[in-house]
Amino acid sequence: MESILFSVAGRPVSVVDTLIATALGVAVLLAVALILLARLARARRHAEWRAEDQARELEGRISDLLKVQSEMTGRMQTMAEVFGTRQGDLMRAVNERLDGMSHKLGQSMAEGTRRTHDGLRHLHERLAVIDRAQTTIRELSGQVGALQSVLSNKQTRGAFGQGRMEALIQDALPQGSYSFQATLSSGVRPDCLIHLPGDAPPLVIDAKFPLEAHSDIRRAADAEQLKQARARFRRDIGKHLNDIKDRYLIPGETQDTAFMFVPSESVFAEIHEDFDDLIQRAHRLRVVIVSPSLLMLCVQVVQSLLRDARMREEAHLIQAEVGHLVEDIDRLEKRVHKLQDHFGQANRDIDQILISTDKIGKRGRGIGDLDLAPGQDQASERAPASDPSPRPAENGAGAPSPFARRSDGL
Repeated sequence: MESILFSVAGRPVSVVDTLIATALGVAVLLAVALILLARLARARRHAEWRAEDQARELEGRISDLLKVQSEMTGRMQTMAEVFGTRQGDLMRAVNERLDGMSHKLGQSMAEGTRRTHDGLRHLHERLAVIDRAQTTIRELSGQVGALQSVLSNKQTRGAFGQGRMEALIQDALPQGSYSFQATLSSGVRPDCLIHLPGDAPPLVIDAKFPLEAHSDIRRAADAEQLKQARARFRRDIGKHLNDIKDRYLIPGETQDTAFMFVPSESVFAEIHEDFDDLIQRAHRLRVVIVSPSLLMLCVQVVQSLLRDARMREEAHLIQAEVGHLVEDIDRLEKRVHKLQDHFGQANRDIDQILISTDKIGKRGRGIGDLDLAPGQDQASERAPASDPSPRPAENGAGAPSPFARRSDGL
């Protein structure tokens, strides 16, 4: 009787069925294992064959490599020999190049050192020049500070302008044709009076120029300050022009025109450029605003006038000297005529003397030609050949003498 172990899908499974199934499973497993073992054996045989083929191929390649290695060894030995030779040549060439480069490098370093020394020497010279320039700049800074202190003070600034004006006048005009700080009939004392030729009244020059308002124009920071400074400058210059007209233009004592000296060319140019109304006002007041260059030009004109006046004053002396010179020339002409007459008379006397000496010579030759003793014929025949003196002319006039030539030349 079969015992049922379990049921599957309502079908009972007994022990026999289980054993049969187990035997079948084991048989299948054994078949699979045999198949796997056969495949493994076949794969091993194929692997051994491939290994043998690879070994034979590897041996062939190793033999080829050995051949190649032997060839490479020979070639390496040959190349080593060649490289040894080339290396020797290369070393010699490199040594030669290194020697040349060392020589050139030495020369370059020597030249660079020399140039460096020269550059340092020039640099020291420049530094010395810069030191001197700095010293000069410091001195100029001190002088500019002194000038600024001068210009900031009215009295010292007026003295500066007056000193510059006096230097221009003294350099251009002779002594006595000008005077400084002369007193007029009204008691005022202008800075300079230029005395004109003749009875013309002197020309007045004023050197007191108001500079504070112009300094304010330079220091103006905005348009309002500039406007106020320009208005003050216009007011100060206008007042100074009126003062010059009222104090220095005295009819009959001074010229009807006076000069207002501006000691700065830049200030003078700025007045003419920006303050044309002041120029027009000065013309109406008979006051001429002049800069140092214009004052020099005016002084040169005055110098020409003084020179012309001096020449007119000395004209009668020149005429008298010219008259004396004409008299001396006439006297010299008379004396030359007398001397010419003396030379003519001396020439005529010399001609008469030559005529007399010619006649004496003729008479002497005539005496020599006389037959006074035997043997004189031969002497007379030799005499003309030995006489080197020229014969006188038949008309009695002798050859011209050097005295006659000199008298003719005189």
